[in-house]
Amino acid sequence: MKLDKWTLGLAAVGAVSLASVARAEEKLTALQTALSSTTISGYVDTSAQWNFGTGNKYSPEYKFGGSTKADGFNLNVVQLTIAKPLDESDWAAGYRVDLWFGPDANVLNTASPLGGNQTYYPNRDFAIRQAYVALRAPVGNGIDFKIGVFDTIIGYESLESGNNPNYTRSYGHTIEPQTHTGILATYRFNDILSASVGIANTVGPSINARAFPTFFGSSSDTDAKKAESFKTYMGAIALTAPDSWGWAAGSTLYGGVVNGYNDVENTPGGGGTDFDENSTSWYVGATLATPVAGLKLGAAFDYFDLHNTPTSSDNAWAVAGYASYQATEKLSLHLRGEYIEDEAIGLFPTSDKSKVFAGTATVQYDLWKNVISRVEFRWDHSANGEDAFGGRTGGSPDRKNAYMLAANVIYKF
Repeated sequence: MKLDKWTLGLAAVGAVSLASVARAEEKLTALQTALSSTTISGYVDTSAQWNFGTGNKYSPEYKFGGSTKADGFNLNVVQLTIAKPLDESDWAAGYRVDLWFGPDANVLNTASPLGGNQTYYPNRDFAIRQAYVALRAPVGNGIDFKIGVFDTIIGYESLESGNNPNYTRSYGHTIEPQTHTGILATYRFNDILSASVGIANTVGPSINARAFPTFFGSSSDTDAKKAESFKTYMGAIALTAPDSWGWAAGSTLYGGVVNGYNDVENTPGGGGTDFDENSTSWYVGATLATPVAGLKLGAAFDYFDLHNTPTSSDNAWAVAGYASYQATEKLSLHLRGEYIEDEAIGLFPTSDKSKVFAGTATVQYDLWKNVISRVEFRWDHSANGEDAFGGRTGGSPDRKNAYMLAANVIYKF
């Protein structure tokens, strides 16, 4: 213990004790050690959007889209991440907390039952995206656990716009589960094969929600809920092409399923349908490296099935294809084509089964350090013969096509 002359002087006159100084230094050292491995990061996501035509009440309702962002400038979200990643030790431990601030935080709808649902308490502009304890057990190659609130294990696209090839989200992403409260275990068998399995309270995303009746619910909705032992189960498997595959090395094939109780507070896409029943979400996706330098292709299929409903056709499914080309160190081009049929969620204001095609083209140029800057054009088309877009407040949709031009600027720190 090294003491300065002022501390020694105070100890000499009895103002402090050397033992208390030693304990304080030990606590400070322990705190500094803990903070030295903690990282703080995040991003600020902004956009400007022009929806072609007059009247955009019925803008395409993909996740984080809709009429509230049409024809103006937007703060989308600010994410603050505080984390201690797992190190390489056998019994490693860490944590991660992702906090969201801004309008997109309301779409997450992760309010806990005690805090109330966003349906009844909207526009808080704050949400917990993830908050989990990370642990590793030295079994075989090591099993990594997440305990708490974590992102869903299925899907081609991320909740973080900057991690996706396009600014706007796909319809496949929109109908997928989002976050779960539970435990997730991941095991990597080798460089080719890895798998994840998990148990959660519900399909999500409301934190600490239950599939069985609680005193928060009304008597009318307790009848539809489950036994106290009922839980949501999930699993996924990933295959990665080894280096020996030449130009295809690094390509991935991924599949997963989430099955469990789906309530009004966790409706996929925020459509607002009161499900109060089991649902199953299936996903298969792939990314493919190509012989062309800088060119990658991708594909995704999502299927959402709502159980025990009056008809057997309460489902939604979406398929998408992706192409990304890194033209230069700073310039990249991204294309996405997709199709969705929806009878379960109600993403579109049509009386018949909703059928929508969408095409998205994105140009990204990273001019500034730590900044993602991109321009995107998107076209959505109603393919079932009914108008699904446009319209004014109090009116009906009046167009089969929706066109949008957007600029997206994200600073990562």
